[in-house]
Amino acid sequence: MNCPDRNRRIAILWLYAATAVLCAAAFIAPTVLTVANSLMKQSELDANYGVLYSSGKIAARNVNLKFIPDTVTFSQYGTVLLKSPDYLFKFWNSVILVVPIVVFQLAVALLASYGFARWRGRLREFLFFAYIVLMLMPYQVTLVPNYLVSDWLGILKTRWAVWLPAIASPFGVFLLTKYMRRIPASYREAAQLDGAGSWQIFRYIYVPLCKSILYSVGILLFLDYWNMVEQPLILLKDAMKYPLSVYLASINAQELGIAFAAAVIYMIPSGLLFLYGEDYLVQGITYSGGIKA
Repeated sequence: MNCPDRNRRIAILWLYAATAVLCAAAFIAPTVLTVANSLMKQSELDANYGVLYSSGKIAARNVNLKFIPDTVTFSQYGTVLLKSPDYLFKFWNSVILVVPIVVFQLAVALLASYGFARWRGRLREFLFFAYIVLMLMPYQVTLVPNYLVSDWLGILKTRWAVWLPAIASPFGVFLLTKYMRRIPASYREAAQLDGAGSWQIFRYIYVPLCKSILYSVGILLFLDYWNMVEQPLILLKDAMKYPLSVYLASINAQELGIAFAAAVIYMIPSGLLFLYGEDYLVQGITYSGGIKA
């Protein structure tokens, strides 16, 4: 091998490795900083970040980003978990809002995707195109119509105003339809020869083959709605029904340490879900219908 070519390849590999390390550090640093700050005393937080909140204005001078606390304390967690039940109450508000959305959106998406994947026709293509257009629209575009429809249905200021639009979201339908269309038709034809009907084909062939993509979509849906802020702020008027994400979006100087501790607790479900479903997430992206794409 020519020595200049070898050195060039080594230099390129080092460049790729350095880029990967820098990108990983950029993504991990905020999380590490949040965990470290949750273990600091309030006085240390005031010394490091108090200038950000002086006179109600953001002033970035003399901000000290510390990844190692001078003194480790768990008092912030004690306040969040024991002394102030409001934060745990808001945490469970998040669970109550998000879990039904994920479960029922997956159920609706499975049935709708099966229909889109099985039957052909112009109407189906038009409806699927409408789903894609709706998926491309940001939630802020449909927020006012959702508000008006919720008011007309009489569910405004209730959790149903958040649940129903999210359950009917086209995101899961789009991904599952694309996945189901790659399942070989021979599977369905063999089942039909054995006398299986549409429901049996759906239950015993399509659903098991879609296990990995279901986990993938479920993880993505959970992460998306776990961090929602606009929907509960607009559609829920009772502050007692707000999720913890709304509180984390309105941090003030007096509760900065508590906010860091609450943020760490808030990240735990997402982290555990990702660690548990990482293999399924990768399989859902790289496999189609049990056959490598």
